[in-house]
Amino acid sequence: MAEEIKKRTTYLSRGALKPRAYVGDGLKVTFRTLVRTTIHRPNTIQYPWETLVKPECYRGRPGITLETCIACSKCVKICPNKCIEMVPIDHPTLGKVKRPQVNVARCMMCGYCAEVCPTDAMIVTPEFELAAYTRSALMYDPIKLQHERKPGYIVHSPMVTPSEMKSGRTDSHDKGDMAIKDTVQLDSRKCISCARCSKTCPVGAITMTDTGELNPKTNKPVKKPVFDDNKCVSCEQCVDVCPKSCLSMKEAM
Repeated sequence: MAEEIKKRTTYLSRGALKPRAYVGDGLKVTFRTLVRTTIHRPNTIQYPWETLVKPECYRGRPGITLETCIACSKCVKICPNKCIEMVPIDHPTLGKVKRPQVNVARCMMCGYCAEVCPTDAMIVTPEFELAAYTRSALMYDPIKLQHERKPGYIVHSPMVTPSEMKSGRTDSHDKGDMAIKDTVQLDSRKCISCARCSKTCPVGAITMTDTGELNPKTNKPVKKPVFDDNKCVSCEQCVDVCPKSCLSMKEAM
């Protein structure tokens, strides 16, 4: 039995092979393909005169709608290649604002920036022919990054929480749902009432509220930040600017 298995699994020597194995088998495949592509259309296309039909979920280079962007910088933090940065621009209607700039030479077209954008300002476009002669030409500033906005370019990835999966439920939650949204937590003992978090919040979800106490040094009312979780987009800008590190993010999942 072992000898039979060895004979079946052992390669034949070059001298034992027939000439047909070298020439005939290869020509057979060649002529079969020749006949098939002569009668029917070949698998290849005449690019660039012809292009393949892209699916609806195709993710090309990122695009942006400047008017709906709130400069929350979530796209900057989620980018795995670190190719997005916020740069100042002078917009004719918005004034001096910060908007995302994308280094398309490093972008891998994952669409994460559009997936986490709370206002759907970042989108994925069908553009993929991005060849250029210089690296600077592949730096898409906010003005160059603009693209026509269509419903198919907006990315939504519904999620199911781990607790729901364990219980057998399949309820999906879209971005902005409180079930999957991270919330801001305040350590009031460290807070110095500087109001930097309130000034930085891009959606106005933080208000400074009077606590009823007086500051013994200045004899002025002490105010603490109050967070509106429904407005909050979990951008963490308030956490980044807090000088006393009294703010932290509580993860929902």
